[in-house]
Amino acid sequence: MSSCVRPLIQSKTSPVVLLHGFDSSCLEWRYTYPLLEEAGFETWAVDILGWGFSDLEKLPPCNVASKREHFYQLWKSHIKRPIILVGPSLGAAVAIDFVVNHPEAVEKLVLIDASVYEEGTGNLATLPRIAAYAGVYLLKSIPLRLYVNVLAFTGISFGTSLDWTNVGRLHCLYPWWEDATVDFMISGGYNVSAQIQQVKQKTLIIWGEDDQIISNKLAVRLHCELPNATIRQIPDCGHLPHVERPNSVAKLIVDFVHEDCFKEAECVSQY
Repeated sequence: MSSCVRPLIQSKTSPVVLLHGFDSSCLEWRYTYPLLEEAGFETWAVDILGWGFSDLEKLPPCNVASKREHFYQLWKSHIKRPIILVGPSLGAAVAIDFVVNHPEAVEKLVLIDASVYEEGTGNLATLPRIAAYAGVYLLKSIPLRLYVNVLAFTGISFGTSLDWTNVGRLHCLYPWWEDATVDFMISGGYNVSAQIQQVKQKTLIIWGEDDQIISNKLAVRLHCELPNATIRQIPDCGHLPHVERPNSVAKLIVDFVHEDCFKEAECVSQY
């Protein structure tokens, strides 16, 4: 079973489908999602297999191929038309892997503070299972999550950080979360750097200027390697702009989706 936030409206424009980052959930979009719906978009926020709130009681494989196939079947069964695919952080790697394998499903791509140059899960893939489970147990701990928030966001209060920590680890309380996360770790994870230049879709790169997790230099590199991309930076913003600066992110996505419509309208009026 998939978990997602389904749209309240259907629009004539391509649906906007929101992915999330590593070990997160669709709740990442709790601030930006309403703004996109207010703008008239048919908006989906989807949990990637193995993370979020999907029912994994039967514990399917949670490797890259399984995550891709699970998302494809959701798209094929429910959405059924080309989408604007939005991937933040590791969700950008999920998006690139998906669009290269299923180009017919994606009209445009939005990558936010993209984590696309990591070589999978690295040495974690070779850990003994007992060590992997110990690491996963630490991953959901409140102190570690609070520390990650210090790196991810710029100047938020302790109260806000604690609130965002509780939201961010909520899915970790499911009984199958540890098994699913260990399965992903030992599978090797995402390694999409060689696929970047295969992306043909028009792409918007959004980056928080103060990202302390992924260097802005990688944003420039990604812009150079993608065949058809534009880049926009958000000032006074860290690694997760859609949480920290939702109005800015929503406006950038709205403008990006509508820009071809504006160009067509200009051509018609000139004609």
